[in-house]
Amino acid sequence: MRFPVVYAAAALLAAAGPLTAQTAASPSSAPAPAPAASAEEAAVRAALQHYLDGHATGRGEEFAAVMHPEMKMMFIREGAFTQRTSAEYIAGASGRPAADEARRRRWIESVDVTGNAASAKIVLDYPTARLTDYMTLLKIDGQWKIVNKIFHAEPRQP
Repeated sequence: MRFPVVYAAAALLAAAGPLTAQTAASPSSAPAPAPAASAEEAAVRAALQHYLDGHATGRGEEFAAVMHPEMKMMFIREGAFTQRTSAEYIAGASGRPAADEARRRRWIESVDVTGNAASAKIVLDYPTARLTDYMTLLKIDGQWKIVNKIFHAEPRQP
């Protein structure tokens, strides 16, 4: 006699007995909770601080300290895919803070680290726009470097 799939599944569950927290997620299959902030996460955040400081000061040296020379930045501008190199990005630094620096806020929203790879979300909240950056980083020769950046910009209404 053939049972419809729903009845067969119900029969199997009934035969297995009641589910408990132990059987639903056994200790051997559940991942151990991650520490609140690892040393590597702190190192990634310290590296990304150069990026934030570059925006605050306008100093290209801050960007150069964290961007890998082969880094690519990719984004959509006026509906078209656009990209820049780290050298182009660094060359665009003004060398001084923006006139409205006192009204600008920026922070690292999140960091995720696995071994020698990491990703981060950074928010730049400016009077004229709110930008969300997504960075990928690699630990190269003992230093965390941004190897890729994508972002989305939301202009603010005047």
